[in-house]
Amino acid sequence: MKQRIITAIIAAAIFLPVVIFGGWPFIAMVYLIASVALYEALKMKQLNLFSVPGILSLILLWIFLIPSQYSSFLDEIDYTKLELFFLGVLLFLTYTVITKNRFTFEDVAFSIMSTLYVGLGFYFFIETREANLIYVFYSLFIIWATDSGAYFIGRAIGKRKLWPEISPNKTTEGFFGGIASALVVALLFSIFGEMEVSAIILLAATAFLSVFGQIGDLVESALKRHYNVKDSGNILPGHGGMLDRFDSLLFVWPLIHLIHLL
Repeated sequence: MKQRIITAIIAAAIFLPVVIFGGWPFIAMVYLIASVALYEALKMKQLNLFSVPGILSLILLWIFLIPSQYSSFLDEIDYTKLELFFLGVLLFLTYTVITKNRFTFEDVAFSIMSTLYVGLGFYFFIETREANLIYVFYSLFIIWATDSGAYFIGRAIGKRKLWPEISPNKTTEGFFGGIASALVVALLFSIFGEMEVSAIILLAATAFLSVFGQIGDLVESALKRHYNVKDSGNILPGHGGMLDRFDSLLFVWPLIHLIHLL
């Protein structure tokens, strides 16, 4: 626990000032975090980032992460992100032939899904920051509250297992405790923050996001269990890897936009 707290303090001291400052330092940090997360995802399937498919995945990720306000150069070369992504898929499939199926169709699918999984979440992290900083802090705090509430309430009164096949320690009581904790935080943001929606809408959206934040956590747990991996990485002592820290937020940031909370 002591190591987790020390790591969290150091990480927050680096992460939060860059988020607040924004601009190119923030975008560069997101690119770095997303690249590490992609490395961790590929490593679970024993795919090397420093290989032809790994580098191709990384290039596609970097293209995917280009913020909307800086994507005008794509218009100048007359390509869209979607067209470049399709080109990447064709190159992946071509590589299965070149390697005589040592790099398989399943490897192609995993590489593409990993790129989308990581890229979609972190792209909308950038877009959320550019739209309104308060919503970045809102997303961070409701997920931290969800995680903490689920953990402490689950330990205190949790009896019924939520999904033991995927995450044996999570309980139904912890699941609802996490939602309740997130709602308390959302209420504080509604009172003291300059949110763009009413308190009722914010609370309803928070319950929805808290549920899907926990689903995001379970998705990564299912992925790790499938590939028999304890943590996605060890870059954050006591916390695991980048995917372990951002799994919930990779679901929450896109949903903030998809439900038009901003």
